[in-house]
Amino acid sequence: MTRTFRAALPAACLAAAVLTLVPPMAAAAETRPYPVVDTGQVRFYDADREIACPKPGDAFFGQDAHYAANPPRYKDNGDGTVSDLVTGLVWQKDPGEKKAFQQAVAGAAACRLGGHTDWRLPTIKELYSLIRFSGTDPDPRSTAGGRQTPFIDADAFVFRYGDPAADERIIDSQYATCTRYVSTTMRGNPTMFGVNFADGRIKGYPVGPVRGRGEKTYCVLYVRGNPAYGKNDFHANGDGTVTDRATGLVWMQVDSGHLKAGPARDGRLTWPEALAWAESLTFAGRHDWRLPSAKELQSIVDYTRSPDTTRSAAIDPVFEVTRITNEGGASDYPCYWTGTTHAGLRGASSAVYVAFGRALGWMSDRRAGRYALFDVHGAGAQRSDPKTGDASRFPRGRGPQGDVIRIRNFVRCVRGGGVTVRTDGPPVQDMPGEREPGGRGTANPFMRREDRNGDGKVSREEFGGPPHHFDRFDRNGDGYLTEDEAPTGPPPPPRR
Repeated sequence: MTRTFRAALPAACLAAAVLTLVPPMAAAAETRPYPVVDTGQVRFYDADREIACPKPGDAFFGQDAHYAANPPRYKDNGDGTVSDLVTGLVWQKDPGEKKAFQQAVAGAAACRLGGHTDWRLPTIKELYSLIRFSGTDPDPRSTAGGRQTPFIDADAFVFRYGDPAADERIIDSQYATCTRYVSTTMRGNPTMFGVNFADGRIKGYPVGPVRGRGEKTYCVLYVRGNPAYGKNDFHANGDGTVTDRATGLVWMQVDSGHLKAGPARDGRLTWPEALAWAESLTFAGRHDWRLPSAKELQSIVDYTRSPDTTRSAAIDPVFEVTRITNEGGASDYPCYWTGTTHAGLRGASSAVYVAFGRALGWMSDRRAGRYALFDVHGAGAQRSDPKTGDASRFPRGRGPQGDVIRIRNFVRCVRGGGVTVRTDGPPVQDMPGEREPGGRGTANPFMRREDRNGDGKVSREEFGGPPHHFDRFDRNGDGYLTEDEAPTGPPPPPRR
């Protein structure tokens, strides 16, 4: 006997040659109510940089760029709106001025763009349909967007990076949705999930004033059409697999933890190991499993669930999820790898994951003089991890919110969806700012020497000089030395 599960949405709310894998699914894809749009990633990467297209059996075969389905297609309607020809959604073209969250919610009913009166603030799944992983993750300390590529089609939509002249970071291009986190982030902040099209992430953002910083404002793209988009229709097949009849994707009901994958037999794998494991997997009598793309994996997040509210992962109960103990010693749930590389100006050494448990981060408490671990972005966030390496080199995470770094994440494989396999790719090009082997994407000798974990900043633990020198260089007092704070004089004394 089989059961049907339907996940509800929050109420608040190619020049490449191809080989068709599943022809019958391809024909059906056009009629699906929830077609998962391709990420647009057509370049191939190893653990650090762009490479030529790997062939079947090669290392790094099976990544996002190998599998294509539902390529993005847009039509500019000439009235300030853009039609998505894949999803059936119609979008506002220009977000205009930023809005506080409540203004964004209220503004939908008043919107008359294109003569329509049925505009709504999108859900996180609707908005994420627009993300493109042909973008490049910028340095958040940068003050110019000229070398960057955004994670949205800037030909179809008006896109602006954050304005440093307005006291913004270049990455302050976060877009609001109506999807509220069912728990809270940081120190109890009410939160909504938003997409940052400047740096290619889903994070939880505050929906009201934050002490000492006022109320954050967001870019807003209202949407209309296809009310079924983002609604899953899960069907347990009785063989350890689950079909989402809304998307046409077939999922493993269990994850790599249940199958004892990886060198430690605990389900945790690096990104190259995850690719190889997925490509070699035989499960439920099938051999065509793959590592899902970022958009495929995000499509099965259930944003009505979280560890703190439903005592579960952010996924429908039809799926089985390995429990883990997180960095704070609490019971939690894994992050799952995708086949999507998160490329940046310093190379391609990170890949995308989706957090089905808490999206943790280490935040500095200056008054207490210590770091504290918080759910900084919420269960259902999409971030990235180094593809390989030693997680112990990131004792306080990385990024503005100290995102916890694990490197070894879990896997839930997928098949179907009408994918085709690319057998070739565009010519390999050097990525802007790509680092040399063993080096760093910077000309500053201090940063190249001291930044041992390659996160673009030097922590107190990494600093090789006297502690009082670190305090003198750390002009903003955030506990890190960035390139603009780095000394240019004689090097510090050697480590003893």
